[in-house]
Amino acid sequence: MLNPDEARAQILASCTPLCEGQTIPLRTAAGRVLAQDVFSDVDMPPFRKSAMDGFAMSYADLAEPERSPLTCVGESRAGAPFQRPVSTGTCVEIYTGAEVPDACDLVVMVEQTHREGDKVHVDGQHRAQQNICAKAEDLEVGRRVKSAGHRLSPTDLSVLAAVGCDPVPVWRQPRVTILTTGDELVPPTQTPGMGQIRETNTLHLAALAERAGAEVNCLGLVRDEPEQLVQSFGEALEDADVVLTTGGVSMGRYDLVAEAFLELGVEQIFHKVAIKPGKPLWFGKRDRTLVFALPGNPVSCLLDHEVFVRPALARLEGASVEIIDLRLGCWNGPSLHSGPRQQHLPVTVTQDDEGRDLLTPIDWSGSADIVGLSTATALAVLEPGGEAQPGEFLPYRSLYL
Repeated sequence: MLNPDEARAQILASCTPLCEGQTIPLRTAAGRVLAQDVFSDVDMPPFRKSAMDGFAMSYADLAEPERSPLTCVGESRAGAPFQRPVSTGTCVEIYTGAEVPDACDLVVMVEQTHREGDKVHVDGQHRAQQNICAKAEDLEVGRRVKSAGHRLSPTDLSVLAAVGCDPVPVWRQPRVTILTTGDELVPPTQTPGMGQIRETNTLHLAALAERAGAEVNCLGLVRDEPEQLVQSFGEALEDADVVLTTGGVSMGRYDLVAEAFLELGVEQIFHKVAIKPGKPLWFGKRDRTLVFALPGNPVSCLLDHEVFVRPALARLEGASVEIIDLRLGCWNGPSLHSGPRQQHLPVTVTQDDEGRDLLTPIDWSGSADIVGLSTATALAVLEPGGEAQPGEFLPYRSLYL
């Protein structure tokens, strides 16, 4: 068996970025990957602006007691700047975000003044340039604000809006087709009969793949019959960049998935990874299409997606950051001893009084326990042959970020 790092390296080496650009409306761009660098066409702020509500004045006037109180000669507000000269001994009422008149080099916040008619008295000590944002201090014309390969966050949309980037150049999302195999499975809408269970992995996998940036098509259930597997898998391979299946990849008599893919000309790259749960993972490729045959157990399916499929989807989409870094947390469970495989344990993450992340194992009964899994927020990682005592630090992988 390959170790997880070797398996992931082989997967990423098999990925060819799609590099198919398209433009989309800015309002729909969160989560997408930029296909081009984005540069600013404006200075931000475009003028000297006030950071406070108060009064704009010359600092030199405060140094001359005989000029106090100052005479207020008008106001400057956002979208309507004061446009007359500001002479010695005068000031302008100003509001947050408004343009500061040229002759003024100080804004005194309103709380540090008191006003009698048009006379403004200034309290306290002040300095030149106080409460004034310089022109272009945040951003200047021509500066690169986001690079190609960056996955856009909701906050990034505000940045792109500020520099007029609408529509947005992005890479096409990978097309992922998902199928689930198993004669014992029935749809969620159907009451299970003798020996049957409701199928749960398809929606779970689809949501994970969509969150990872993919365009998802679910083809539903496929029976454990060679002819039907070949037909359904063949249809999936025609249109998808990535095919995901669950179930049928162990060593049982009815684990027929790998044989069906081989019959369709998919090259097997590896089968089985030294990871727990998730060991039976099968990975192959036909032309540019990647094939991941995942185990049927829900926790195994989740783990294999996060460790192996998610980085592949990021590589295909052209993202510059492909793997979520592991974090460190303090183990808040019993003593652990790992076997020969890298072990992943579902946990919840909370903070103690010192601000440390606490990793508390969930109450679950194994890799088929989807109810227990739904309470987990992370997976604690224990390397092969390793151990952990209460209070020791372990790496962990956050889920659903």
